[in-house]
Amino acid sequence: MWRELRRFRPGELDRHDLVYRRWVRRQMAAGKFRALLAERPDGTVLASGALWLMPSQPRPGPLGRGEIPYILSMYTERPERGRGYATWIVQGLVAWSRARGYGRVLLHASRFGRPVYERLGFENGSEMRLALRPRRRPRP
Repeated sequence: MWRELRRFRPGELDRHDLVYRRWVRRQMAAGKFRALLAERPDGTVLASGALWLMPSQPRPGPLGRGEIPYILSMYTERPERGRGYATWIVQGLVAWSRARGYGRVLLHASRFGRPVYERLGFENGSEMRLALRPRRRPRP
């Protein structure tokens, strides 16, 4: 998934994998992480996606539960794209969230996933971002 989004330095993804696995294990132990897989009968994974109950600030109204379902780590193997696996996974994660009374689901869409999410009714929000990159020192 990450290789298709941008280039990484050698070893960077391997280091990230260890950190991500630790984080996922902690979230699962706390009941804050769910994942769905689409696989062949032989166990070969074709597509996957996850849902994390992301902490949120308390706010008035029904959306102020202190956590928001956040869909992440969506991926479909290249030969399997266009067959509905991602749609099935997102629908399952949304259904899980709805059944537990959550009022919304969030995600950040890559250019690959945007059409799937739009077909399912997801809308662009008002999030803005600022990249805080280290400043380069001027050359002497």
